[in-house]
Amino acid sequence: MKQSFKETAFLYAVSSAALTHSLARACSAGRMERCTCDDSPGLENRKAWQWGVCGDNLKYSTKFLKKFLGQKRIGKDLRAKVDIHNTNVGIKAVKNGLKTTCKCHGVSGSCAVRTCWKQLSPFHEIGRLLKLRYDDAVKVFSTSNDAVGHSELAGPHRHGHSAKQPALPRPTDLVYVEDSPSFCRPSKYSLGTAGRTCSREGNCDSMCCGRGYNTQSRLVTFSCHCQVQWCCYVECQQCMQEEVVYSCKQ
Repeated sequence: MKQSFKETAFLYAVSSAALTHSLARACSAGRMERCTCDDSPGLENRKAWQWGVCGDNLKYSTKFLKKFLGQKRIGKDLRAKVDIHNTNVGIKAVKNGLKTTCKCHGVSGSCAVRTCWKQLSPFHEIGRLLKLRYDDAVKVFSTSNDAVGHSELAGPHRHGHSAKQPALPRPTDLVYVEDSPSFCRPSKYSLGTAGRTCSREGNCDSMCCGRGYNTQSRLVTFSCHCQVQWCCYVECQQCMQEEVVYSCKQ
């Protein structure tokens, strides 16, 4: 995206979080050749595989992602600073979800021997956290810092800060430069939401921007009562059922 909206900030954060989370899980599941379990002190990989307690390798995934994205010195480029900041917010959200999980080994389930490993939170929890960050995203601009000799991101004043100096965004804040346009109507940034399907109990009110929604019933065909036949194919019947679809009004 060429514009630095709140939505752009969320896209960078959730993308970096998804990559970090997926790589860390892939390492612990043995799907990556160049990495394995996390290198927690006192936990040998061979023993980890034996007990089935291979920790998620967040260290490798974070290092790989930053190398892949090529985070280098970015000078005075405001957009580059914003994008890297939001990328790091996504990585931090994954790190904050890292927890220690333990498994007991002993007679009759006793905890005579205990093995512990690092495990990431489910990604939907990380996504929910980033959505909250999106709701509270901070609009920023570039300001010169004579003390360190380069420019940095600055946002609106916060309560308790000096009114003479702009407040720096926190490492966990999503940041953006431009106010978001309305995505409800067609524009050069959006096709609008007219005709978009929605969930009546979930997001129709917000998706349809208060215009209301249409309700339509339709018959859909799907495969059912499938059986494996010898040899070797699956035979299914065709069933029909009524489905209710909700779509945004014009």
